[in-house]
Amino acid sequence: MNKPRFTDIARHLKEGIASGHFPLGSLLPTEIELRDHYQTSRHTVRMALQELQDAGLVSRRKNVGTRVESAVARAGFQQSLASVEDLMQYGAAHLRLAPEIDTISSNAALSRLLGCAEGTRWLRISSMRMEEGPQGLPLGWTDIYVDTKYEALEAHVRAAPDTLVSALIEQHYGLRVAEIVQQVRAVDASAAMAKRLHVEAGSATLQILRHYLDADGEVLVSSVATHPGERFFFTTRLQRAKG
Repeated sequence: MNKPRFTDIARHLKEGIASGHFPLGSLLPTEIELRDHYQTSRHTVRMALQELQDAGLVSRRKNVGTRVESAVARAGFQQSLASVEDLMQYGAAHLRLAPEIDTISSNAALSRLLGCAEGTRWLRISSMRMEEGPQGLPLGWTDIYVDTKYEALEAHVRAAPDTLVSALIEQHYGLRVAEIVQQVRAVDASAAMAKRLHVEAGSATLQILRHYLDADGEVLVSSVATHPGERFFFTTRLQRAKG
């Protein structure tokens, strides 16, 4: 499956740190060296290193590199909704318009965003979420990317348009989402996105990139949701990690 590999890379590097292959105080290979070693994109490598940094295993400094700071992930605050089921239900909480479905090849920009090779073929499922009521405004546009080997999913999506794509994959392919990796960033609305969301071009939007992983860290679904800044907020709860 063509998929982002940052979770695999992060897990391998964590094992190398825990085993002493990368001792405390040492520098990990550079981004370019890791890119070439894992035969992936530099963006994917950066996502893996960010995961290590978030766990307190490494520090990163420009012109210095990535230094190993600890062999054990730190106990700190962890973000929780509080479960995968909560997040999947959160995504289903608003009215969704009939999806648009097509097959595409990823261009350079999309490949950087998803962490895949340029030209990767995807089944893309796009939909709009709306406020309830006759005067409801758009709350967000979502593009979902699934490996084309799941092309039969198109019929399932059209038959059950209100069911989450991740849930349909679980139902029809015997798979299960065990983890969701989420990145949130501020993005200026393009002309096309502004028209969809009924906002001014260049206005602030919130972009949420999610990778839905199985228990082995394999990416089952990736989604990119874009929300108008003045119409959307995202609430999280922080709990102190045990241990």
